[in-house]
Amino acid sequence: MVSPVTDVEVSGARESSLSAVSWGPIVAGAFAASTLTVILMLIGSGLGLTMVSPWTGASASAATFAVSAAVWLVVVQWLSSGLGGYLAGRLRTKWVGIHDDEVYFRDTAHGFLAWALATLLVAGVLGSALSATVGAGVQAASNVASGAAAGATSAATNAASGTTDGNTLGYFVDTLFRPADTSTVAPAGQNDAGVTAQASRILVASAARGEVSAEDKTYLAKLVASRAGLSQADAEKRVDSVLAGMEDAKNKAKAVADTARKASATFALVGALSMIVGAFIASIAAVLGGKQRDEDEARFVRG
Repeated sequence: MVSPVTDVEVSGARESSLSAVSWGPIVAGAFAASTLTVILMLIGSGLGLTMVSPWTGASASAATFAVSAAVWLVVVQWLSSGLGGYLAGRLRTKWVGIHDDEVYFRDTAHGFLAWALATLLVAGVLGSALSATVGAGVQAASNVASGAAAGATSAATNAASGTTDGNTLGYFVDTLFRPADTSTVAPAGQNDAGVTAQASRILVASAARGEVSAEDKTYLAKLVASRAGLSQADAEKRVDSVLAGMEDAKNKAKAVADTARKASATFALVGALSMIVGAFIASIAAVLGGKQRDEDEARFVRG
């Protein structure tokens, strides 16, 4: 009669001392997937640059460019994941004495591990570029939330020193004090820097508040009337026109920032979805590679 201790010993002898994870094929598949990803990303960058041109009307639309980039990202992820998973399954050694379901599970796990390692490798190589892309949307949203106050403050500093020509706010201030009779424009050196700086500070404070108070608007109109030689009514019309132009410029800047935010969000979501599908493809490819490897060996043995 066999003792229970002997049964345990026999059962333990049947357990393999080797790990079920073959890191060699996993690393090989991961390196292959990473290399293919870098190559395809470079190709995609080259194709993307052909769609962009500094000439007006020569570039593809923003929507077309975004869709093309998203599609290419999906293609890159799927192709590289398929290659890495297939190599991880095809290069592993044959597992003997285990059930087919266990072989299927191990091949699936090997494909997934190859995909995970490749993802980490690519993140290390392209991590800075990816962070810059996603961070652009976050920065744009932050700029919109903070408003125009920061940029206007810098402009006001320049205006106070008499150097308003090189910034957008300086342009609006110059528009305020443009003489009605342009044939009598005074040389730039004769401009009243104090009045210009005062108007700049009013515009800065108004931009920070989001509106121009009636008192500030009336005072601006008086400054414009005295500097540009206009009547009070015409000066008020000019102030209203300039304020409307500033509001339009601010709205356009918000629209650009919002577009960048949406593009970054879409890129992140599409990237995450493509990676999930890539993990699935890598797992299935490893199963196919492992199955083909076992079938080829079986045919070789029979032959």
